[in-house]
Amino acid sequence: MGCDRNCGLIAGAVIGAVLAVFGGILMPVGDMLIENTIKKQAVLEEGTVAYQNWVKTGSEVYRQFWIFDVQNPEEVVVNSSAIKVKQRGPYTYRVRYLAKENITHDSESHTVSFVQPNGAIFEPSLSVGTENDTLTVLNLAVVAAAHLYPSAFVQVVLNSLIKKSKSSLFQKRTVKEFLWGYKDPFLSLAPYPVSTTVGVFYPYNNTADGVYTVFSGKDNINQVAVIDTYKGKRNLSYWPSYCDMINGTDASSFPPFVEKTRVLRFFSSDICRKTCVHFTSSFSTCKS
Repeated sequence: MGCDRNCGLIAGAVIGAVLAVFGGILMPVGDMLIENTIKKQAVLEEGTVAYQNWVKTGSEVYRQFWIFDVQNPEEVVVNSSAIKVKQRGPYTYRVRYLAKENITHDSESHTVSFVQPNGAIFEPSLSVGTENDTLTVLNLAVVAAAHLYPSAFVQVVLNSLIKKSKSSLFQKRTVKEFLWGYKDPFLSLAPYPVSTTVGVFYPYNNTADGVYTVFSGKDNINQVAVIDTYKGKRNLSYWPSYCDMINGTDASSFPPFVEKTRVLRFFSSDICRKTCVHFTSSFSTCKS
């Protein structure tokens, strides 16, 4: 009985030691196999999981807008009173739901070029109000014209056209019109050919914001989806110093193996600059 107990203890110790050795060997091997599989599937080339999700994102992407509704437009115009506003919103739209187009691969530079069609669909369940809410907002055409043509003579002509079109510094527009475009009566009276449609994001729907060229990650997985050029450029000439650089991704995807300490950089064509996010969910500008 004692011999059997001792043999059992010895056998158990030996088996445990063997399993520990195998575990010590297989765990890093398993991690390496998993990492290699991820690297292989994260490359932006046809046939990979990442490529399918990259061409048309499977997750919902939303954009929310808060708009300031002017409460005392007459007082501001007539008496130059301090403006009073009320924040309205959010008005939520689903974006980035269209698949990328004109996708071309460059095997030498390990890059992929494409255009991203733009589209926005209103999401009532995530909004406070409807896109047909009428707000008092700045008259975009009137403000822009006065800024673009400051000469006294042109200002006289502009004031005449503004009065004739019954326009003012402020106007009442629906959320949909203000964001995506409306026919402006003031611009319709312009003595030379000019687009009469105005909107904060006009034109947007059924357009594309330019050609992106991103790294496929074939030669460096840490660069996958990172922008190489936008409209053939690496700088935009809009902002001073580092703000003008085009780097990071387009925010539709990021390289794998992201750690909590890593700052995720992305480029937004809407504001024509890069920005970044931290794990804490705070939003800030980047300095490198």
